Amino acid sequence: MNIAIIGATGNVGRKTLEVFNKKNFKFDELHLVASAKSAGKKIKFRDKDYEIENLETYDFSKANITFFAAGGKIAEQYAAKAAKHTTVIDNSSYFRMDPEVPLIVPQVNAADIKNMKKNIIANPNCSTAQLVIVLKPLHDLFKIKRVVVSTYQSVSGGGKSPMDELIEQTKQHLEGEQIESKNFTKQIAFNVIPHIDVFADDGYTKEEIKMTNETKKILDDKIELTATCVRIPVLVSHSEAVNIEFEKPYNLEKVREALSNAEGCEVIDKREDGGYSTPLEATGKDETYISRIREDKTKENSLNLWIVSDNLLRGAALNSVEIAETIINSK
Repeated sequence: MNIAIIGATGNVGRKTLEVFNKKNFKFDELHLVASAKSAGKKIKFRDKDYEIENLETYDFSKANITFFAAGGKIAEQYAAKAAKHTTVIDNSSYFRMDPEVPLIVPQVNAADIKNMKKNIIANPNCSTAQLVIVLKPLHDLFKIKRVVVSTYQSVSGGGKSPMDELIEQTKQHLEGEQIESKNFTKQIAFNVIPHIDVFADDGYTKEEIKMTNETKKILDDKIELTATCVRIPVLVSHSEAVNIEFEKPYNLEKVREALSNAEGCEVIDKREDGGYSTPLEATGKDETYISRIREDKTKENSLNLWIVSDNLLRGAALNSVEIAETIINSK
């Protein structure tokens, strides 16, 4: 099994290598590929120096499975070409709503991989990935009718430059210096911004629309979902406050039991100070954490909970590696 990573020098590419180590992911050959600017540089992995190969001249037939971790423009330009020679797992948004490309979270809809027609599998948006892994066991039991979600998303969702800017702005703010935002519409340090991605005509942002459309595609197109997506001054891990309305009656004991037994989920829900998960504890962890599980007393068959997950793992690198494992194990 030969493996390639396109965008190996970026946040998600490097995080994919970390997941390989954590999971003891085995391969015969590894090809690390990036732009011409990075070509020739070396990355050390498992005591071996790998030279970065130039994407512009790279031969896609070298690998059986190729991870695309370089954004939508690169996926648009190269993924279809690559898919003639290798199975593509794409982290960008470019193919997510293509009806011939399965959008996969293995714990939720691994069976949809068999619907792959273009030799491409899409990885969902990070905020969607952690949401559906929690919704799935509850949907199986009580059938979800409607979801209202507010996200509190870390700056790493936008890449390395926004992370660097948060650190720089924090220093500038504490030192009383003037702040000029480059990657954000407003100052992000000591602030929150209710705006992620571009606005649509109806007032929703593209990030909010992605959550709606992707949840329907992955889980059930009958589920109604409305989202408000907010960027917060946290480096890694996304949080979500979620209200779920079921078609069937539920009880909290069964909810906790289902989530505790669900693969990839961990319940931390003590009704005491600190008895919940925050972005800091979730960073670097594979699990999606669920806290603040409680009845919504304003609407029948409704529930509130809090979800936290490392967006670079569950929402990107970890999920894509688990997709690869599913493909390999099915052969």
